[in-house]
This record gives sequence, C-alpha cells and structure tokens, in this order.
Amino acid sequence: MNQHSRALARASGNAAQFALANCIRTLSMDAVEAAQSGHPGAPMGLAEAATVLWTRHLKFDASRPDWPDRDRFVLSNGHGSMLLYSLLYLTGFQDMPLDELKRFRQWGARTAGHPEYGHAAGVEITTGPLGQGLAGAVGMAIAERSLAAGFGNEIVDHRTWVFCGDGCLMEGISQEAISLAGHLRLGKLTVLYDDNAISIDGDTAKAYTEDTRGRFEAAGWQVLACDGHDVEEIDRAIEAAKAETARPTLIAMKTVIGLGAPNKAGKASVHGAPLGAEERTLARATLGLAAGDFEIPEELLSTWREAGRRGAVARAAWEDRLAALDAGRRAEFERRLKGEMPEEFDAAIAAAKIRLFAEPQKVATRKASQMALETLAEICPEMIGGSADLTGSNLTRVSATATDFQADTPDGRYISYGVREFGMAAAMNGMSVHGGIIPYGGTFLVFSDYARNAIRLSALMEVGTIFVMTHDSIGLGEDGPTHQPAEHLASLRAMPNLNVFRPADAVETLECWELAVRNRRAPSLLALSRQGVPQLRSEGAENLSARGAYVLRDAEGARDVTILATGTEVALAVEASHVLAAQGVQAAVVSMPCWELFDAQPAEYRARVLGLAPRVAVEAASRFGWTRYVASDADVIGLDHFGASAPAEVLYEKFGITTDAVVTRALALVEG
Repeated sequence: MNQHSRALARASGNAAQFALANCIRTLSMDAVEAAQSGHPGAPMGLAEAATVLWTRHLKFDASRPDWPDRDRFVLSNGHGSMLLYSLLYLTGFQDMPLDELKRFRQWGARTAGHPEYGHAAGVEITTGPLGQGLAGAVGMAIAERSLAAGFGNEIVDHRTWVFCGDGCLMEGISQEAISLAGHLRLGKLTVLYDDNAISIDGDTAKAYTEDTRGRFEAAGWQVLACDGHDVEEIDRAIEAAKAETARPTLIAMKTVIGLGAPNKAGKASVHGAPLGAEERTLARATLGLAAGDFEIPEELLSTWREAGRRGAVARAAWEDRLAALDAGRRAEFERRLKGEMPEEFDAAIAAAKIRLFAEPQKVATRKASQMALETLAEICPEMIGGSADLTGSNLTRVSATATDFQADTPDGRYISYGVREFGMAAAMNGMSVHGGIIPYGGTFLVFSDYARNAIRLSALMEVGTIFVMTHDSIGLGEDGPTHQPAEHLASLRAMPNLNVFRPADAVETLECWELAVRNRRAPSLLALSRQGVPQLRSEGAENLSARGAYVLRDAEGARDVTILATGTEVALAVEASHVLAAQGVQAAVVSMPCWELFDAQPAEYRARVLGLAPRVAVEAASRFGWTRYVASDADVIGLDHFGASAPAEVLYEKFGITTDAVVTRALALVEG
C-alpha cells in the first residue's frame, strides 16, 4: 500500500467526516477545472483539517460574518483559495453562492485567484504573497489581546487560526512573524502547517530540510504533530492548542497533497494546475463522489450549513453582554470598531495647530511627528505605535504609548518589533483588518524596501495602516548611501492607493498625521526628515495638506515662475523665491506634501495651483516622476544617483540641491 492509499484509508476511517471533507475536494477540483487555472492540491490535502476546524472549533456565525468577537481564519497559503471559498459556500455565507465558485478566477467574481480582503465576507485578510498571511495573523492576535485588555474578556475573547504550507515557512517573513509571536506569548494564535513536502519545483527536500518543529520550539511555541488526514488526531491537537494559554501553537500535520487524485496525489503536478478531465473522473471514483460538476448531496450541504449556524447562540450571548456594558464603554468599543474619530478629535487638532502658530518650531519633521503624536495618541486610545528597533531615531514613542505591549502588559500601546521591518508592516496590516486598532510603526525610509510587499498589500486591501519612515533623504548625512533613500519616494509614489506624505514643517506634519489617522481606506506613509527645518506657516485653520499641494508663497502680481517642492526642500524653495524677487522675478512657491491627494483634486484647483508660468521642481531624491508637473528633467533639481558619506550640508552642496541651483534654473526658464 503506497502513501496515498494509506492516507485515504485513514481519512475514510470516519465516514461522516470523510464525506464532509470530500465536499471541499469536489468543489475545489471542479472550480479549478472550470477556470482551467488554479491550485487544487492544497484544498484536497487540507480538507480533513478544514472540516474539523470549521465544524467543531471555529467560532463564527455565517449569518453575521462581521461579528467582532468571531474567530479569525487566515489561509496564508492563499494559492489554495478554493479551500476557503468552498468553506464559505458550504457554511452558508450569503455573498458566496455556488455561482461564485463556478466563476472562480473570472472577471468580477468574488472568488479571486488568491483571497482578497473586501471581495467576500469571510476573507479576513489578503493572502497570496507567501508568509504574509501568517505575519498578518500575528497582528490579529495582538489586536485581540490589546482590545481584551481594554474591554475585558467578556467582550473580546477570540482566537486566530492560520493554515500555512512549506512556502510560507520558507519565506523569510515567517521567521520574523513566529519569533515575534513567540516572544509576545500570543496564546490564542494557532498555526496548522500543511506538511506535504511538495512545492512547485517538486520535493521540498531540494531546498527545505531544516527542523521546522525545532524552529518553532526555539521561538517559544508549543509544537504538536498529527496525521493531517485522521480527523480525531486533528481534533485532539486543536483541543490541546486551545488549552495552551501561554504560548502560540504550531500543529504540524503530515498530509498528502491532492489526496484523492490517484495518479497525481503527492506530486508537484497537482500543486498548481487543473487535474484534467481524466484524472478528475478517476478522483471522483476514488473518493466516491457524485458524477456531476459542483454536485453536493443535500444531506451533506445541510450538515455544513448547520455548522455555519452553530455560532449563532454564542454570538447572541455576546450581544447581550455588550448591551449590558456601561453605556460609555459600549459606545467607545463601538466607536473604535466603526473606525470613527473621538468627539474631541477636531478640537485637539485645532488646539495643537494654534500652539504651533503661537510658538513656531524649527525642528526636524521626525520631531514634529512626535509632537503631533503626543496630541493624537492621547485622544485616540486605539493608536498602537512601534518601531523596528529605531525608536530613538523614528521618535514614535510618546507619553500615551510609554508602556510596552508585552506578554505581561497587554494594555501597553508600544510594540518593540525588533529588526523586523517586513514582519512589523505585515503585522500592522493584521491589526488594521482586525478592527478597533490604528497601528503605526517606524523605520528608516530606505528600509521601506524590506517592508514594501506588506505596504503594497495594505494599499491593495484599502486599509489605513500608517508607516512612519524617517531619515527621508541624503539629509541624514554621514551614514552614507546605504541609508540615504534616493529612488524610494518615486517607487512608493508609483504604488496605487498609497498616500505618500513628505511634509515641509511642523504645521504640515501635524496636518499629514491628521489625514493619516482619519483615512481608514488607504495606507499612509510619512517621509520625515532628520535635519531641522523652519516653520513656514503661521496662520490658517484649514488643513491645506488635505489638497495635496497648495500655494505657500504667492507672487506679487503675475507669476514669472513657479517653484514646486516637498519636505525639507520647501524652505529652500522659499529662500530661492526671495532671491528671485530681489532680481525682479516673481516666483510662487507650491508645497506638495502629497502628490496622490493633489492628483485627486478637481482640474480647476490643480491648474490654479500650478499656474501657467514655467515651473521648476526641487526635491533631494530621484527626479523620476516630476515631469508630470514640469516640462522636462532639466527642470528638476534632484538626484540621478545614490548619495555619499558626508555631512548633510556638504552633500546638498556637492549634489547641487541648493538655492543657487533653483535660482539659476528659474532664471533660465524665465529668460527663455
């Protein structure tokens, strides 16, 4: 008897559970076959584990998929998306009818190739880039523990479950995630590992031979093992995971990929391609399935639907407990879950701006960011900050976040992520999609490269994660080109649905922070300076940064030239305008803290700000992208190379990012 036959024998030992698991298998292989695209192997191999978890343990109510105290289920190996879509259909999620499974991977379908947050209820986070689902689940578990510390276990008491495969654990982000989770002792986090030893290239022994269980043990996890096709073994392992409160749990499940496909099970050929008509027919016979496509016997569908209703009693009891809360606590809990700002938010921002006008600050924008955070974190208790081991440089800790979030202080509001930029960003995405938390975390802008794929997922999911990126230019000086971002602003601005803010002074920094905290539908990245800048505005209640760009200093009379700038270079542009005025040239200065917001403004506003006069732009970064606002690269005072090791003022002079350079180019444009 071969491995596949032995696994089938174990799986079919419990006939009732085997029949339920086979519902997942038939839907998965039929949908992939209909699309002629997809990954049937993982859903077929994980069918028993999914059946046990969803019918016996997962706390959810299919009729109320947004129930705040539901368990979270994350399919980190998102290529097996038909596993999740099958479960959502079988358990009765309203927006996952059978027709959606039949439209798998087609235009307009909720059943995207990889699960996408916001496309269908029950998809808790976008997965597909391997390892990020696991790392996002760490953030979900952090959010659960933080909210439980604030509102009590009678209101917040749920678990986070993750399915992952070898690919997730090969990705480097997995080490960041499991290390952080083990350190924080996130006892309500359980990872079920699909240990099938197959990847796209074949046997994982070609590239992956480490002691996976030992790795998790070393990170402080409880490690269990079971036969991934023996439902009773799986059940006992899950019970043991639920009983462990001090450590997260890994359940290593030995499985056969593509279980049921007689010629392809256990092989790479079943990983990422349809079974084919002949193999699918043989699989149906092997598994004892109905002959028709997408055909589920009524009695089995009824059992699955009952599983989808099982959590209704627990949900109703939770609603009673919520209703019994003190009115103030209940209102605060509901406000946070809705993503609404506190009543005093507007007044606090206005007061902070008035203080800046009364006492102008000449500080680095990273310091201005910390000043803004002092106000925001005080009035928004849902804000949880952190840094990838650069707190003293990012200045992301303030009075309200003085206490660390640790295993023994879950009410703390500051996370020391360690040198784990990617893991930090992905965990913050998990907090964002969980709800009730506004996460922000810091590193250097140059290290946004390490976090980039998680930043991209936050933009794709349309969630309001806040990335605080300091040391935003060659202005950081002596650390040299390895730490000086040159191309980063341009590459980040190329990303859809990401608001990249580069504020010019303390006032703009406060405004950009306000916009970032308010916006729960798009991530924000604040690029902040190491070097000090003068405060350029001294009056005005309106948040001018909300328009993305605005005229900071207008010409006296008709414009001869317009100078565009961001960040620290806005002060340089203002200085250049004074030099030009002394020579009889009228220059307007436009500060552009956020290109994305400016490009979204009405055409009339954009035309009025940019004006008809020739334009020159200045930014201590790559010139790339600026030609949407100026006539040519020659009109951009910027960089086309990496930085160097030297003091900031020397670098600006050597690389020609100076007042004289702006003046010279402006005069050339004016004189034609």
